[in-house]
Amino acid sequence: MLDINRLRADTPGCEQLVHFNNAGASLSPAVVAAAIARHQQREIRLGGYEAADAAQAETAAVYAGVARLLNARTEDIALVDNATRAWDMLFYALPLKAGDVVLTSASEYAGNYIPYLQLKQRLGIQIEVLANDEQGQVCLAALQARLQGPGVALVSLPMIASNGGVVQPVQAIGALCRAAGVLFLLDACQAAGQVPLDVRAIGCHMLTATSRKYLRGPRGVGFLYIEQALCQRLEPTFLDLHAASLVSADAFEIRADARRFESWESNLAVRLGFGAAVDYALGVGVDALWARIRHLANYLRTALHTLPGYHCQDVGQPLSGLVTFTSEHHAPAAIQHYLAHLPQRINVSVSGAASTWLDMQQRGLESVVRASVHAYNTEAELDSLVDALRAL
Repeated sequence: MLDINRLRADTPGCEQLVHFNNAGASLSPAVVAAAIARHQQREIRLGGYEAADAAQAETAAVYAGVARLLNARTEDIALVDNATRAWDMLFYALPLKAGDVVLTSASEYAGNYIPYLQLKQRLGIQIEVLANDEQGQVCLAALQARLQGPGVALVSLPMIASNGGVVQPVQAIGALCRAAGVLFLLDACQAAGQVPLDVRAIGCHMLTATSRKYLRGPRGVGFLYIEQALCQRLEPTFLDLHAASLVSADAFEIRADARRFESWESNLAVRLGFGAAVDYALGVGVDALWARIRHLANYLRTALHTLPGYHCQDVGQPLSGLVTFTSEHHAPAAIQHYLAHLPQRINVSVSGAASTWLDMQQRGLESVVRASVHAYNTEAELDSLVDALRAL
């Protein structure tokens, strides 16, 4: 049972505003800021390199925490500047060639779809978008049939779309990919910290995610998981003296673990803050967080259905904590501006077609209001949002 009062007491931002932009960047618990400040003070007192040496055990614990979060080996985790960089490092390292087919979903994030197009132009790969079933998820029958056909080299998709909607059946997708011998790259940006993740059960070969969303860590940190056997077959696009070592004047050796996808320089303070956020989530329990988030999201969707002129735009089952809606009378950007300038300030975001172009085009949407809830939110806060919309 979650202690909601404790979650809110641990989150200083709850005293200042109502925050429903957790799919963008959550309010961090105080332990995150404390971890960042502690290391920054260490750097001031000792010097940057010396502070890093003093923090070796804490740094190692960050990798161990992410590994526990994913049920992975510590050696299979890498920390990078952001989730986009993590995804890019994996995708561009894959040995794709002309004619290879990448299967994705209509809910794919534009930041991932653009690299598909780039390699289509550069190498001649092919992109195929999988159809959805009646629940709004990737159609597993269609996926299985296509995997049995020629040319498929990669299945790559988000577990939860940036513009809300369904949670993909990733365990079933992973099983189909394994059976077909096809690589599976999972974008878990909106899932990590919201939904329990187990890479062994999912069966993905690769996974990427971020610190700042549902894990409630600082900005400027992303991470990746890569299966050991695959890792040792991939050469990152970029190498430095952290990712590889010189063994002679004419040769280098790439390190064996996932940190071959890292670079030497990093912001260690924010990485330690990220580690504190992961530990906090694990301490509370991601299963409990997921149950609370689903409850709050369902509470909000039910309330939105009672508002004349408002339309919830979430489709599929099961749905995530990203609640999206539109109004017959006000543009999403106008609603966001109105809510942000209320005395109690309510944060929501606008999800536009540029981010999830395929899905938004299919549904005839230009933009939606996205109210993404987290476990520290309350029913009273949701009521204040609904009351404000009704007053508008």
